[in-house]
Amino acid sequence: MSRPLVQAPPARPAGTLPASRPAGLRPRWLLAGVAAVLVALVAGVSLGPVSLPPGSVAAELLNLIPGVRLDSGLTEREIAIVTELRLPRAVLGLLVGGLLALAGGCYQGVFRNPLADPYLLGVAAGAGLAVTAVITLGAGTAGALTGLPLTIPLAAFVGSIGAVAMTYLLGASGGRGRSTATLILAGVAVSAFLSAGQTYLLQRNSDSIQQVYSWLLGRLATAGWHDVRLVLPYFLLTALVVLLHRRELDVLSVGDDEAASLGLHPQRSRYLLIAAASLGTAAAVSASGLIGFVGIIVPHTVRLLAGSSYRVILPLSLLFGGAFLALTDVVARTVAAPSEIPIGVVTALLGGPFFVLVLRTSRRVLG
Repeated sequence: MSRPLVQAPPARPAGTLPASRPAGLRPRWLLAGVAAVLVALVAGVSLGPVSLPPGSVAAELLNLIPGVRLDSGLTEREIAIVTELRLPRAVLGLLVGGLLALAGGCYQGVFRNPLADPYLLGVAAGAGLAVTAVITLGAGTAGALTGLPLTIPLAAFVGSIGAVAMTYLLGASGGRGRSTATLILAGVAVSAFLSAGQTYLLQRNSDSIQQVYSWLLGRLATAGWHDVRLVLPYFLLTALVVLLHRRELDVLSVGDDEAASLGLHPQRSRYLLIAAASLGTAAAVSASGLIGFVGIIVPHTVRLLAGSSYRVILPLSLLFGGAFLALTDVVARTVAAPSEIPIGVVTALLGGPFFVLVLRTSRRVLG
């Protein structure tokens, strides 16, 4: 008996991807991310030096929705604590954590390296130098500079953007032969140069070291909604640009030549995503100081649990990153109450061991 002939699959037209089941975002993971944000929000508002019942806090948060009126059972003083002190801080944690995790996931896709973080291109060094300069100069003007509410956030934002611009210009000086590796090396060089300037300023103004390090170690302390209003526009812009282009990161992962054959302009897409992620990181740093490891812990955990497609990694990193930082802030302000531990110290304690784990597993994940 002759064997039946097996019909070969039709040839794939040039410039198209092979057919496969789309690795989209599963609803259960999206619901889990939203649930994590809600839990972090209620926990961040409920826990503190004055503990409040989570059910009453949830009812009071629902009262903020127009047309909803529930009896939370909280006193006027407790309602003020919820709406004017703890809720802005929790929301700021959600925004900053979401930005750092989203930027970290975006950088990892652009540079095709799961160990890339939002500070790769000199954002931390630029912000650190600018804030150190403002604080040390402010000490010489009887606090006239640092006493202004926008001075330090503005200095951090300008320093961050300036450092990324320097990195881009230095990386682009190689002409048409520039690559992501060149950009990374430029970031290392710019960071070293700016860090040297910061060290010099601290050595010449040792009386300002404590104030500088209190900012460098990160904090989410905020009085009212001012910092939230500053960060929110950049959060929306960064999230919009990165999430709209998340599919391009999957295409870039197959290589520039293949991406170009599919009609994508690799360099244009790469630098657009870098610019958006750097803008979001600068906004986060301006409001919270330098908080490390969020951009590594969250995207890599999402990659391990939910999938390696950036259509999955980026939106989930946005949600889980915000929840992670808001919950970390709860730990930072309650574990040694009534004093607070700098939130950057807590994330470093969590991120150090995780970073070692990533180093040991990254080859298997990428393989």
